[in-house]
Amino acid sequence: MNWYLQSSENSDVIRSSRIRFVRNINGINFKLGLKDREILENKIKDNIYNIGYGLKFLKLKDMDDITKRSLIEKNLISPTYGMNEDGSILINDEENICIMIGGENHLNIQVFNEGLELENTLNLAIEIEEKIGEILGYSISKKYGYLTKSLNDVGTGLKVSVMLELPALAKTGNLKQILDTIRDFNINIDGEYGKTSKNTKYVYQISNRQTIGITEKEIVNNIKVITKKLVEQERKARKILAKEGIELEDTINRSYGILENCKKISYDEAKELLTNVKLGVDLGVFDKLTDLQIKKLFLYIKPANLQKYYGEEYDKIEQNIKRADLIQKMSKE
Repeated sequence: MNWYLQSSENSDVIRSSRIRFVRNINGINFKLGLKDREILENKIKDNIYNIGYGLKFLKLKDMDDITKRSLIEKNLISPTYGMNEDGSILINDEENICIMIGGENHLNIQVFNEGLELENTLNLAIEIEEKIGEILGYSISKKYGYLTKSLNDVGTGLKVSVMLELPALAKTGNLKQILDTIRDFNINIDGEYGKTSKNTKYVYQISNRQTIGITEKEIVNNIKVITKKLVEQERKARKILAKEGIELEDTINRSYGILENCKKISYDEAKELLTNVKLGVDLGVFDKLTDLQIKKLFLYIKPANLQKYYGEEYDKIEQNIKRADLIQKMSKE
């Protein structure tokens, strides 16, 4: 089972953890021309089996648009990178390792995990990063650390991010104040798909700003402390909502009723209703769906992954019809 369908003790609030190392290969221009890109890709392809981890080399230009968008929807590649026809990735079957090649920097080494598994995820990312470094060699300065195109990444080149679902804080009106406080601790707060996210309502990513003058373990610890505080506040807000009793249960069951009986439904409406249902499951007041069913539904109601699931390309009207069919099918599995 892929990592994004698995659950842990924090899965009620935390959707995923990601460790990302930015690296550039020594001897290759930071700004990649056609020749430099070819050299970089050939170095990687020639050593792919030495790198290991079951990684496969895939070029974005060889993928259809739905496949690229499905990777974006899974947060495996960024929306900006997904538009880069010259890009390529290394990815394994479990999709917990995805390395973007030739973006802003030569390598964007990413390792993903469910819940708050930051230490284990960091250890695997370091192992992969060191192995690639031994084979290809990185651009590094004794004074500044790893050299990157952006000053925001110089030093460790490490970005630690956690994605959280915070519906109760939003519904109780406390979310903005808490997020504003967190920003004061040198923390980035973005939407589900990073800085380009629009209409972010419940899902947020937090990540470190500082990458230089701090160790990798300190970065992880800082993010972990902030995340635990957010989880604590979200769970407190959920207890407040639970006191609404019949009103909350009515909202949850009405949401489920629409999902179970609709003939067509948009992605935004399905996501809103499914969030209500998940809240009921997490609070223990609704038991008609399991954690796994909810995770699968959140993934496959997304436009590109919906079409990947059925193996067909649909227009928006057809997507809405198929989305209703999929919800009702998966809720009975």
